[in-house]
Amino acid sequence: MNQSPKRVHKLLTEAVISGLDEIFFNNRKADQVVGELLKSNKKWGKRDRSFIAETIYEVVRWWRKMAFIANIETPTKEDLWQIVGAWFVLNDYDLPDWEEFAELNIENIKSRALEAEKTRAIRESIPDWLDEMGAAYFGYDWDYELKALNSPAEVYLRTNAIKINRSDLQNALTKREISTEQIAATPDTLQLIDRKNLKTNELFRKGFFEIQDAGSQLIAKFVNPKKGSFVIDACAGAGGKSLHLAALMENTGKIRSMDIDAKKLSELEFRAKRNGVKNINTVPIEKETTENYAGTADYLLMDVPCSGLGVLRRNPDAKWKITADFIEKIQATQAKILRNYAKMLKPDGTMVYATCSILPQENEEQVQKFLSDNPDFKLIEEKHLTPHKNGFDGFYMAKLKRG
Repeated sequence: MNQSPKRVHKLLTEAVISGLDEIFFNNRKADQVVGELLKSNKKWGKRDRSFIAETIYEVVRWWRKMAFIANIETPTKEDLWQIVGAWFVLNDYDLPDWEEFAELNIENIKSRALEAEKTRAIRESIPDWLDEMGAAYFGYDWDYELKALNSPAEVYLRTNAIKINRSDLQNALTKREISTEQIAATPDTLQLIDRKNLKTNELFRKGFFEIQDAGSQLIAKFVNPKKGSFVIDACAGAGGKSLHLAALMENTGKIRSMDIDAKKLSELEFRAKRNGVKNINTVPIEKETTENYAGTADYLLMDVPCSGLGVLRRNPDAKWKITADFIEKIQATQAKILRNYAKMLKPDGTMVYATCSILPQENEEQVQKFLSDNPDFKLIEEKHLTPHKNGFDGFYMAKLKRG
């Protein structure tokens, strides 16, 4: 029995075009744009919302390839309908007889789609500079990593062990028709089977779980803090790893969650209250902060700013917004943070340097430079996670001991 062609609707397609305009020509983050779009029309049903979100993310993910297939060298706002139309053709939608699609030639689109397969940077839809960097480091594995980076990310939950254990959480979710699977990454990790918006779920609002990639969950486990210890999370952001550290420490000891962004720290305070966390205090980073905390931390976590190339599955727009120059600049920032924040670790303390990048110049090369300048530190262990090899987002983490 033949399936009916997939249909597209004008209003939904206009929403997609609007979202892409914001992402590419107003330089906004895809997740923020999609979130705002989905809230903008309460009449959209589940299928409509899925269509808008998935189409935007897929066009962003395959932006270079789709522009090539639509025969557009440097896309402008006026080209968005052509690019989206080409995406519809290649994904077996029945192309409507709209004036915006009047110039599309289906045979040409299919012909150029075959041509796109001949060049890896176009086929996998990445900038040339990134293709060159990745190939130089990964060699033959780069093809596999690219395919993994271009696949939609799975959704993982971290059980908040302060309030519930994993099996009980899984059972509570099942009762609410939310299917999950236990995975071996950590004792607290669940993988969501069917995508759903969980942030309105009562179990989330009560702090029984957080939405966090399994690879990210491994970082706090890698720190492995003892109960009752003093921990500094020096680049805490909105606090996903601080909250996990608190759970691992069973709400004992003290955690100082630091960041230069006061807004993110305010979000962390809200999340900590929801999670029932009592051992976290937030500290805005100022000039004197590292001196005030010099030599105090038993454990120091630095999840430093980076290119984010390990999390392209979640943030595909990042590959169109960062440049080779940015990679060089962020390395200088990382080196400065390592150099300055390491002062907060006490002798015999443990420091973890982490990124969500897959590039060596942001990872092991940074650590080696730091070690060459700081002989009182010693590398204990390092770990690489990549989407192809581990199935999670790409992360690097290095554990160092101060003598």
